[in-house]
Amino acid sequence: MVNQHANARKTVIIIILLTIGLIFLLRLFYIQVLDPTYKLSSQNNVLRYITQYPARGMIYDRNGVLLVFNEASYDLMVIPRQVKAVDTNEFCKLLGITTESFEERLLKARKHSGHRPSVFLEQVSKEDYGFIIEKMYRFPGFYFQARTLRRYPLPIAAHTLGDVGEVNRGEMNADPYYRMGDYIGKSGIERFYEKFLRGRKGVKIVMVDVFNREKGSFQDGIYDTMPVSGNDLFVSIDAELQQYGEELMRNKRGSIVAIEPSTGEILALVTSPVYDPNLLVGRVRGENYNLLLNDTLMPLVNRAISGTYPPGSTFKMVNALVAMQQGAITPNTKFTCQGPSSLPIRCTHSHESPLTLHKALEHSCNPYFWNTFRASLNNPQYENLKAAYDDWYQLMYRFGFGHRFDTDIPFELPGNLPTRDYYDKVYRGRWNALTVRSLSIGQGEILLTPLQLANMAVIIGNEGFYYPPHILKSIVGNDSIESLYTNRIETGIDAPHFQVVKDAMLDVFEGERGTARWHRIPGVRAAGKTGTVQNPHGEDHSMFIAFAPVENPVIALSVIVENGGYGSAWAAPIASLMMEKYIQGEVKRKALETRMKEGVIKP
Repeated sequence: MVNQHANARKTVIIIILLTIGLIFLLRLFYIQVLDPTYKLSSQNNVLRYITQYPARGMIYDRNGVLLVFNEASYDLMVIPRQVKAVDTNEFCKLLGITTESFEERLLKARKHSGHRPSVFLEQVSKEDYGFIIEKMYRFPGFYFQARTLRRYPLPIAAHTLGDVGEVNRGEMNADPYYRMGDYIGKSGIERFYEKFLRGRKGVKIVMVDVFNREKGSFQDGIYDTMPVSGNDLFVSIDAELQQYGEELMRNKRGSIVAIEPSTGEILALVTSPVYDPNLLVGRVRGENYNLLLNDTLMPLVNRAISGTYPPGSTFKMVNALVAMQQGAITPNTKFTCQGPSSLPIRCTHSHESPLTLHKALEHSCNPYFWNTFRASLNNPQYENLKAAYDDWYQLMYRFGFGHRFDTDIPFELPGNLPTRDYYDKVYRGRWNALTVRSLSIGQGEILLTPLQLANMAVIIGNEGFYYPPHILKSIVGNDSIESLYTNRIETGIDAPHFQVVKDAMLDVFEGERGTARWHRIPGVRAAGKTGTVQNPHGEDHSMFIAFAPVENPVIALSVIVENGGYGSAWAAPIASLMMEKYIQGEVKRKALETRMKEGVIKP
């Protein structure tokens, strides 16, 4: 009986051992024959995983003119633990770097990872690559990886297009797509539409020998993945108009913003001084960026969207529109003016008195618009002055003042539209129309960007509405994002109120005493308004807003020339030339064009 039990246990043990052995044999067969994972792992020391970077999407203007394309370049990669017995002096001479730079770059790579590749020398040109690659077998641990650089065939619109640079730690933490050495859009269109432009990376696995030489694709490339190119973009900028605007603003500080009223598409976004976008490409990017950053003229500042200015006389038209909507005045309302002796706000010159709204706009009469603003805030239909101010504020806000448009325009500033709470805090609740009278003529606390001023011209031309100003026209292969900026925004001002304002703006060009009568565009009925913006730091700023043709506007714009004095001196002629160029395709007033291009205004 005992022997029977012993034999049974022995049989069970043998079966268990055989089963375990069979399991190991099957697992070993799977690992060695069926599953290539461990084979791949064992071969990692002779395999190189090369990231295949996609071609970044190209950028075209609204008419198909190429603005940004790609040019071949190469990054020299390093795997620190494979770097052995390198002739440092010869290697540095070959690359054109110092031994100190070599040590710094290698130390940085080791800190990143000893066994993973990282960029040792970025953006080697194709000419240098052809010379260096022949000698790379002598330097184990180093190899080249193909990349592309952005190039700009027309050196224009640097702030709008933006630039591309190497990712930083924060950008890598924010998006796991990026690895050390990857490039990313840093500003402008390149930044805002990065996910469309960048494409999708691929991987190529190659075999290398002990001399660091590639011996071909691993397993005939079955484990490779192909990169997917980024989407091409068409932007709303008109390259010819943009270039023309930059020429007109040469040797001046300021901006030009031009918008298509029927769509909100930005036709030109000029800021001056400007710089060649090719300066921020390649290995010289960092050095050139610091030079631009320390330039006292501040060329990196995009004045078109981040410059803020009192709107001056251009704001009088909006005050009149709001007052008419509130029922505080009508086009036939008359106020008197005593010229330079007027109080509490004096007029800049003597003219007929009393005068109606049309004449007040024609003469840019300060006392008239002070009385208009006072009538708005003291309007008996409101419970009190502060309730009237709240309504005034809300209507101004709907014009796009005091907030960003939040489209694809990066780093846009909101300007400043003072709230009732602000004045309650400053004046401890004790204030009235006289206290804030500067708002009646576009001075005081109110600040607008050139983009907001151009949009004001759009609203007047459209008689009460606008589309969000934006730069994108279309993305090739992606239609969904194009519908983001098609929502029509109403200002709450009834369309009939705009007629008197448009008629007065037409007289600025065509009236006998119009401030821009000398800059009338042959064959084009344009409407405009000059502004001379007080500047406590020097000469006043020259300002002008306009749209044309009056009957069906195709362009609306704002021009600001810092320290340019009267609006009619610089801003008005530049605006008229821009409209002539866009509408008629050429400029016939060559003398005026030459004077504007060659004019120099020192800050």
